[in-house]
Amino acid sequence: MAHRVDGIRSVDFGVTDLKAAERFYSEVWNLKPVASSKGSVYLRGTGYEHHILGLHQRNHGELLRINLSAPDEEAVNAIHDRVRKTNIRKVEQPAQLDEPGGGYGFAFQDPEDRTVRIIAEMAAHSPEKDNVERPKKLSHCVLNSGDQENAVDFWCQALGVRVIDRTKAMTFINASSDHHSVAIVKGSGATLHHVAFEMPSIEGVMRGGGRLKDNGFPIEWGVGRHGPGNNVFAYFIGPEEMVIEYTAEVEQVDESYNVRGPEDWTWKPGRNDQWGINNGPSKRMMDAHNVRFAEDIFHPA
Repeated sequence: MAHRVDGIRSVDFGVTDLKAAERFYSEVWNLKPVASSKGSVYLRGTGYEHHILGLHQRNHGELLRINLSAPDEEAVNAIHDRVRKTNIRKVEQPAQLDEPGGGYGFAFQDPEDRTVRIIAEMAAHSPEKDNVERPKKLSHCVLNSGDQENAVDFWCQALGVRVIDRTKAMTFINASSDHHSVAIVKGSGATLHHVAFEMPSIEGVMRGGGRLKDNGFPIEWGVGRHGPGNNVFAYFIGPEEMVIEYTAEVEQVDESYNVRGPEDWTWKPGRNDQWGINNGPSKRMMDAHNVRFAEDIFHPA
């Protein structure tokens, strides 16, 4: 497909205590605040993205929006045309964005009312040197769906992405050289499963796990290595009971990648990853895989 989404930029979280959330994501999770406005804070990793996380004061803990990237204005306009042709009810017109980082883009709600935004030509930083203590970028976002097949079809047809792997429960969606930028999970409805931040190395995942533990945030699952994506992982529960992940060594793919199915991703009894050294997700983590989406397209104050 000529014009398509080419990655994930950032996510916007709604939080009930903005100061506490900013403190956690800057002092514990180790992102760096780069901009703020009334009721909002934006934080970056060490990569080129202007920010990878937006925090916004809300009445509920919720996922407000997923921000995807497109290569240029022409691609944004072409994707907008395809989204409109799917008869989606709520679609903004592409325009220059008046918020930190700027860029050109539009927001819409997908068939399960998730708010998604496509952005091109956003302001960028010069990447910093890799820091074993800090995330580089947003790696991926995993979404629950009450209609997984329809959700995957929409994302692929409207946004130009492709299915890269499937397990019994999850479908992994590829948009760049990273194995996946989004995954969609069979569930009871459209909620957030988790958000993953990429560390520069396994050492970074391990040090991050120690830092979280020192600050009262135990590892809820991990450390381990997944099957699809081959990435190292450690999961935690952050503010508002949101599941967040440190990951590293995400598999790099190209068009020659051999897409695999559920029969290819099976483990020995008692295992849930390639290494088999962890005890699996905690009950708290399993219960937390259900963060609501904001009910309408989010516009910063």
